Amino acid sequence: MEKNLTILISIAEDAAGIAQIRQRCPGCEIRMAPWITDPKTEMDPQLMKGVDVLACEVPPANFEEFDSLRWMQITSAGYSHVLHLPLIERGIRVTNGLGNFDGPIAEWNIFMMLFWERHMIDQMANQKNHVWDPAERFQRDLYGANIGFYGYGGIARETARLAKAMHLNVSVLTRDGAIRKRPLTYCVEGTGDPEGVLPDQVFQPSEIEEFMSGLDYFLVTIPLTDSTRGLIGEKELKMLRPSAVLINPARAQIIDEEVFIRCLKEKWIRGASLDVHYAYPLPPEHPLWDMPNLVMTPHISGSALSPHFLKRVYDIMAQNCERYLKSEPMLNELTESQLQGK
Repeated sequence: MEKNLTILISIAEDAAGIAQIRQRCPGCEIRMAPWITDPKTEMDPQLMKGVDVLACEVPPANFEEFDSLRWMQITSAGYSHVLHLPLIERGIRVTNGLGNFDGPIAEWNIFMMLFWERHMIDQMANQKNHVWDPAERFQRDLYGANIGFYGYGGIARETARLAKAMHLNVSVLTRDGAIRKRPLTYCVEGTGDPEGVLPDQVFQPSEIEEFMSGLDYFLVTIPLTDSTRGLIGEKELKMLRPSAVLINPARAQIIDEEVFIRCLKEKWIRGASLDVHYAYPLPPEHPLWDMPNLVMTPHISGSALSPHFLKRVYDIMAQNCERYLKSEPMLNELTESQLQGK
């Protein structure tokens, strides 16, 4: 058993969550710091001295002030914002927020598919213009639709669970054509596909054209890393049917920006839904604002303002504190390869 941990929490204080950490990590020292959301924000160096564990959304700009940090728990599933830090060099372990956002983002994915299936853009325009039109295209349902996930992490697994309940056909493309169990990934009880048994078909990269060409809905669910930035370009998007819809709740930069704009302008596909963007906030003059075949939301599908967010962050943290003290594998730990952006 290691010495008592000094834990610095840079998210909103939650009494029940802190009590859970103290229960699983008796004798720990817990310090509270301001919730940093801007990577340019510095933290009081005095708070950072002697800290073993940091829980945060975004690390402070003066990260080098940590003199004894050994483990960092970030709230997001994405981790590209920490890859510039000297984590491997200093032996700092990192766990992320996988599993926290799976449910709400999966609901957003299903909502977007229903939105497009029922042609809601046209229906809303009809309402605005006082047009009564019960056309056939407004009466479609998703039953039997083919949906495909590029990547099969937590978001994809929970979306797949909901999709299978709605009788959709689920295909998955992974980097090696395999799906694995996820025993060390946080999962809200009763959700997801931790055993990896739900997909109807699994494809490998060499089969991408077969995968893409059969889809009604293409969902991007891989993390943004150096190897996935711009991974989806013109060649891949033109593999989709003209009637297909692209849904991206992952990271915008996985799809080449200029290619994506052309895709929508030239109508290679029917439309797209984005909850992630090429700039935050997206500038008013950006061409995506005026695309009639695009639905955008401001990165809210798995918002930290969800009533369940803090409860789940603290649950991950508490479980990992106990695992850390017992020298057991932690939940959601990033590998050295991931920390290298691979």
